[in-house]
Amino acid sequence: MTALLEVRDVSVVFDGFRALDGVNFTVDNGELRFLIGPNGAGKTTLIDIITGLTKPTTGTVRFDGAVVNGKREHQRVRLGIGRTFQTSVVFEELTVLENLDLAASFRKPLVSLLTRRRGVTEKVAQALETTQLTDLASRKAGVLSHGQRQWLEIGMLIAQGPRLLLLDEPVAGMSSEERVRTGDLLTEIAKDHTVIVIEHDMDFLRRYASTVTVLHEGKLLIEGSVDEVRADPRVQEVYLGRAREEAAHDVVS
Repeated sequence: MTALLEVRDVSVVFDGFRALDGVNFTVDNGELRFLIGPNGAGKTTLIDIITGLTKPTTGTVRFDGAVVNGKREHQRVRLGIGRTFQTSVVFEELTVLENLDLAASFRKPLVSLLTRRRGVTEKVAQALETTQLTDLASRKAGVLSHGQRQWLEIGMLIAQGPRLLLLDEPVAGMSSEERVRTGDLLTEIAKDHTVIVIEHDMDFLRRYASTVTVLHEGKLLIEGSVDEVRADPRVQEVYLGRAREEAAHDVVS
């Protein structure tokens, strides 16, 4: 495989605080990579660096071999980098189909968005099929369940034709059934895209992850298979130590 994304020696400093500290991170074409770490580890900051929301203090970010440090967010979207956030962002008064159609039209001139569509484009139809939302195409997004809204947002990304999808805690707040369906969806998407998932659910990781990257205090702690990561004493200390601290805090409180 060839690297689609390369983060080299990236550090981010906010008012003296090192959110990232010399991080090296590579993801190959067609890979489904999981990114984990306790709160404050630097996961979201790393995603922000990749998408252009935050600029690195030092280091470089390469996408498909080209340095993108100077590219703005919308420019990186056009290069093929898409992301979701922890809270789904959909247009509640529009239908599922209209949300997907709007997302698929982002490369078109503004005047074309005011023109009534005739039929469903191939990209939109594919997004509906992949997310299994075809039967809900005419339903307004505002009445969808939490899981359905997340699938719609993922579908909106797919409709834009990205090469790299960055998903921030996609199964947070979902039921067990929705988590399974989301895991299957991610596996299906990864057949044609490169996907990076920030996640805290270890059961979800055990079922769907192959390669896991662990961040801690702004540094890359370990990278490997789920079994390798779970067996690493440093990972155990980071998670178990944090759990002990939180338990002690609850007792004191």
